[in-house]
Amino acid sequence: MNEITVHLNDATARLPADASLADALAAWQYADRRVAVAINGDFVPRSAYAGRTLHDDDRIDIVAPVGGG
Repeated sequence: MNEITVHLNDATARLPADASLADALAAWQYADRRVAVAINGDFVPRSAYAGRTLHDDDRIDIVAPVGGG
């Protein structure tokens, strides 16, 4: 199986070569959470997650809101 290496919030992660952003978020247990995602510094709208294929060495930043006051 071919794999790629991506950088998730400054940590290294391995994924199948054909993984979409939606696949990765599911694998990382973010699928049901409200998050904002940027790939290589570009914001990715939620509507594009399934169609956005990840590539070797992509830098993925995931930000989740934190409640509090």
